[in-house]
Amino acid sequence: MQRINYELHDLQAFVAVAERNSFRQAATDLFLSQPALSRRIEKLEDALGVKLFERTTRRVQLTNVGQMFLVNVRDSLNGLEDAVLGVADLAAHRTGTVTFACVPSAVRHFLPDVLKRFSARFPKIRVRVHDESAQDVLNLVLSGEADFGVCFTGAENPEIHFQPIHVESYVLAMRRDHPLAKRKKLNWKETVDERYISVAKSSGNRSVLDAALSGVEKHPWISCEINHVSGVLALVESGLGVAAVPGLSIPREAHSAVVGVPLVNPVVNRTLGLISRHQHAMPPASRTLFDMLSAGIGKPGRRAA
Repeated sequence: MQRINYELHDLQAFVAVAERNSFRQAATDLFLSQPALSRRIEKLEDALGVKLFERTTRRVQLTNVGQMFLVNVRDSLNGLEDAVLGVADLAAHRTGTVTFACVPSAVRHFLPDVLKRFSARFPKIRVRVHDESAQDVLNLVLSGEADFGVCFTGAENPEIHFQPIHVESYVLAMRRDHPLAKRKKLNWKETVDERYISVAKSSGNRSVLDAALSGVEKHPWISCEINHVSGVLALVESGLGVAAVPGLSIPREAHSAVVGVPLVNPVVNRTLGLISRHQHAMPPASRTLFDMLSAGIGKPGRRAA
């Protein structure tokens, strides 16, 4: 393919002459001398291999090719201007979309306050949240579908930067009318005879628990498995059994039918963090929301207490 050698100011000079039908007026508008403007037009005509203007001592007129070329050049210059203005708007947080992924328990307790403040500052920015399992959150960040994530996995992945923001302990979820519901804490061995409900083995939460309890002599017996913590809590609320879940997943409303009691010996923790890809430059608006979440979630007592 032949490469045509021209510059942006050559096209701008062409449009100026075409719109004014005058080299003199176009040169004045562009703050150029007439010879300099003529050289730009000649350079463009040489590069294209066609005549764009018919020139006489009295007037300047576009050729047929020049008229068609003017339509395309105007469209191109307008598109370029829109693109430049669009980038400026993105940089100034006036428009755009922020996409990030988050484990569901963090959505409820950490996001509302921060997202309200972000939307108040940048009302034209659309925020898209993927509330998914831990593995799905990690995959969305790795694939680039999400600019960043809020998750408790990924710290071991060499492609991921993991910024710890909150440590939470696992609790025993049960109905408020359960005999153990008023205890301040519970030893794991005190609960092994309970009917346990659990997330599936593919869940990140299940991996955390299995690893932490690998040295415990007697494990709880799991009577029912379901994919998500929200489903686990629904079954607990129905009275089907109890469940070991992250503390953040317990409803905080006083009228909730489900309560959580801390589990000890061993205490099982998970660390929630902001995850992003190494060497990945986030769009400006995404970086701003990332920083706001870092500052806001970094003080978990405000929402998690």
